[in-house]
Formats: sequence, C-alpha cells, structure tokens
Amino acid sequence: MPEKSPDREAQRLETRQRVFDAAIVEFRRWGIDFADVDAIVDAANVARNNFALHFPTKEHILAELDRAEQDRMVEELTWFLSLPYHLSDLLAEVARLVVGVERRLGVVLFRDMLAFHFSPNRVRDTEWTTYPVVVLMIEALERAREQGEIHSGVDVRQGMLFFLLGLHALLMAVQDSAPDRETLLAALVTTTIRGFNPE
Repeated sequence: MPEKSPDREAQRLETRQRVFDAAIVEFRRWGIDFADVDAIVDAANVARNNFALHFPTKEHILAELDRAEQDRMVEELTWFLSLPYHLSDLLAEVARLVVGVERRLGVVLFRDMLAFHFSPNRVRDTEWTTYPVVVLMIEALERAREQGEIHSGVDVRQGMLFFLLGLHALLMAVQDSAPDRETLLAALVTTTIRGFNPE
C-alpha cells in the first residue's frame, strides 16, 4: 500500500478538522440527537461522504471532543497539583474545571457529553478508570490518605466517584444562573471531605 504524500495527509487532516468544527457548532445549537449531518457537511464545505470517512458516527465526534476536554483539564490539574494545596482545594479545583467545560461547550452540548458517558452508544475505547482526570484525582487522594489527610479505611476511588457523580448531577439539575449554585457546589465539597474523614 503506497504511503500518503505529506500534502494529501495535510489536506485530509484539514478536511477532518473542518468537519469536526462544523459538527461542534451544530451540536451546540441543536444537541447531538437533532444535529443535521447535511448541515454539518454544508458548513464544512465538503461532500457528505466525507463525514462518515472521518467520523463513523456523531458519537465519534463527541468522543474526540471529550478527549480534548480531558487533555485540557489534565494540563490544568497537573499544574494545580504541583503547588501546595488542601484537600478541599483539590475538589473545588476539579469542580471549577468541570464548570469551565460547561461554559466552553454551552449547556446543550455539555449535557449531551454527560449523557454520552452513560449511553450504550458510547464509543467503548476506554473504561472510566483510565480517564486521565480520574487517574490524577485517585493518585492525589491516595497520597492524601497516605499522609493522614484521609481516614485510612476510606475507599478513595469510591469517594472520588461519588464526588464526580454528585458534581455532574448538580450541574445538570441546577442552571448556571441559579443564585444558589455556588453554595451547592461548596456544600458538595464539604460533604465529600467529611466522608473522607468519618468520625
């Protein structure tokens, strides 16, 4: 099989990026279920078969967006973890990063992305435990347990999972404009910290 020329490969990647960008605009406007592939390829100025050539399904685009957002969060969280912090600061920072994703994507696409994690249509390339943000959190919580900041009998993986599920449920249920949203987020952090140190 002949190798692709650099020019052809660059053109392929540029077309793929146009399709991806147009799809994200369409997803933000209508949500993934109502996004129109014809509108996506028209906006990307490509033939319709280019969509399936680059992305077998709309869910594959969502999976790629999710990976990009995970990478962005990992970069910021890695920097945060390189500085001195308290356990409550770590959970508050994770909440801040997830809210940042919501603001970047918009409510419609953010909710679709959350639903995607629990969907049978999700592209099953990794398990949740291999998500880099989850891995970083588990490692940080295990270090905190070793240092005595978390009770030795606490299952930090379970605690982390409950925190993330609670965080995402709260963001789904309470709109960004709600006056008590920040209070509820702070209460989630406080409650999680108490669970890490049962009396």
